[in-house]
Amino acid sequence: MNPSFAHFRFPLLVVFLICALGACASLPPPTQELANAQQAVTRADGADASQHAPDQLATARDALGRAQAAMAAGKEDDARRMALAAAAEADLAYARSREAVTRAELAQRQAEVAELRRRLQLEEGP
Repeated sequence: MNPSFAHFRFPLLVVFLICALGACASLPPPTQELANAQQAVTRADGADASQHAPDQLATARDALGRAQAAMAAGKEDDARRMALAAAAEADLAYARSREAVTRAELAQRQAEVAELRRRLQLEEGP
């Protein structure tokens, strides 16, 4: 008996479905995540996070370096995870730095208001 196409149809269909599902399940390389993490670190650095949130900034830089190394080694899942962690740490460093700057500005404005009040009370005296 000669094999016909009908005999190969089911195995070919199974192989095709497995390949199609594998293509759908794979994620693209985490290049965007790495770029976002790099931008977050740069933004935090620009907000003086090295002065106001040095621990978070150092953690973000370390995670970004590990993400880049994982990407170079072909470990895309690890690279994605570390890039997301780096971006989160950098965002935290940015927020803490902005908070510190805002608090310092508030304290300065409160001191100015107190000084103005003091001067006004001196001028109103007899």
